[in-house]
Amino acid sequence: MPLATKPLSGLKVVELGTLIAGPFASRICAEFGAQVIKVESPDGGDPLRKWRKLYEGTSLWWFVQARNKKSLTLNLKHPEGITVLKALLADADILIENFRPGVLEKLGLGWDVLHALNPKLVMVRLSGFGQTGPMKDQPGFGAVGESMGGLRYITGFEDRPPVRTGISIGDSIAALWGVIGALMALRHREVNGGQGQVVDVALYEAIFAMMESMVPEFDVFGFIRERTGNIMPGITPSSIHTSLDGKHVQIGANGDAIFKRFMQIIGRDDLANDPELAGNDGRDARRDELYGVIDRWVASLPLETVLEQLSTAQVPASRIFSAEDMFTDPQFLAREMFLQAKLPDGKDFKMPGIVPRLSDTPGSADWVGPELGAHNHEVLNELGYDAAAIAGLKLAGAI
Repeated sequence: MPLATKPLSGLKVVELGTLIAGPFASRICAEFGAQVIKVESPDGGDPLRKWRKLYEGTSLWWFVQARNKKSLTLNLKHPEGITVLKALLADADILIENFRPGVLEKLGLGWDVLHALNPKLVMVRLSGFGQTGPMKDQPGFGAVGESMGGLRYITGFEDRPPVRTGISIGDSIAALWGVIGALMALRHREVNGGQGQVVDVALYEAIFAMMESMVPEFDVFGFIRERTGNIMPGITPSSIHTSLDGKHVQIGANGDAIFKRFMQIIGRDDLANDPELAGNDGRDARRDELYGVIDRWVASLPLETVLEQLSTAQVPASRIFSAEDMFTDPQFLAREMFLQAKLPDGKDFKMPGIVPRLSDTPGSADWVGPELGAHNHEVLNELGYDAAAIAGLKLAGAI
């Protein structure tokens, strides 16, 4: 799709990020039309290039995380590298960075300097603990943010230590907040005088903001939410159950009318018509009884039969999907959640589709994560550097 048809076309985003939070934020911008220039160290670039499963030496994750971006190598320890970066930022709309607080300031690139250079610049700063406070200088990865923000404490089973989710959810949620903040700042810039501002996202706060009623429950009742495995007390029934053929299904029958239909389909009219179970509070008070009933019913049938009956009764449910399940699922396919692309050697592979779906100006994946420095000449030419000047930068070790 031509960039002009995308909602963020015309925006210039500079990414000074590595690994997950910063790069994921700029990836979203790139998918929806922004020109994203990813600044990488000439010495190996973003470490994500070597994370998880590698294909001919490069991470498959990299090809997704850096799609639609341009790779520019800059040595920020070299004065000429800083000069190039300032030229790049002079007309940029958004800077996304996830260095530890103080790193940019030591390079002479603090907010005061950048705001004077480009008053319209919006600066998104993603860090473990934010730009202020007693912990601001400490290193903080997503796992630390998930722990401090409250997510790890409530994840897992009550008789076991806390567990993590299977992805780097803290970094990704922080990235989403970063994009939301950037778009709000751009909107403010558009209607209120044209000034940029700083968007300060702390990983632990990104998680903390998602913790539902945790704060008022403790403040009002002194209640501390604990780990409860696959159920969530106060919302009943909603849990994972195991079928006769050893497969797993999530059933969410916590709506009043849904619960009644569910009990009727499994032959428990007595429970469907029990006035004590007509509301969520009554069901929650008898949740052990209800989960026992549901466990026994699911365990008596193969998964496909369970899903067919639940679909007939219009009870929200899903198998627990693996990647293999997703690849052949009609819903995933109908929604184009797999995009066909090519690896550098021409091998076909699938990437995740674009989220969210916009009806008139959808995003797209136009190219996969590039080789290190693949766009050096293109970007530097746009900044006014000719071939001789570029060769000089390379010889000096600035790129």
